[in-house]
Amino acid sequence: QVQLVESGGGLVQAGGSLRLSCAASGTIFSIRSMGWYLQAPGKQREMIADISRGGSANYADSVKGRFFISEDNAKNTMYLQMNDLKPEDTGVYYCDAEIMSWNSQYNMYWGQGTQVTVSA
Repeated sequence: QVQLVESGGGLVQAGGSLRLSCAASGTIFSIRSMGWYLQAPGKQREMIADISRGGSANYADSVKGRFFISEDNAKNTMYLQMNDLKPEDTGVYYCDAEIMSWNSQYNMYWGQGTQVTVSA
């Protein structure tokens, strides 16, 4: 069984910073990529940033230059450093990962989400 657990969310004032973590655990043979998604109130879930195991990162235009994704391969953990936060960054942040487990295939897994609230 594979699990993803996010942490680090909270309430912050506009202009502040938060660092989210996503830890993968269980039977993990390989991780191909990991990503962060935001589901803002009343909106669909959207990709914020993702990173491949080779270290190649992609960002949504709305967060470029403010958010930075990184990973610790040894810990199977991904991070999202969020700087200069804005009220529109408010919502539930989910992580996902393409993980190869016992079935020798890559499957997509999701975490339970962590709430980020940015006050004006």
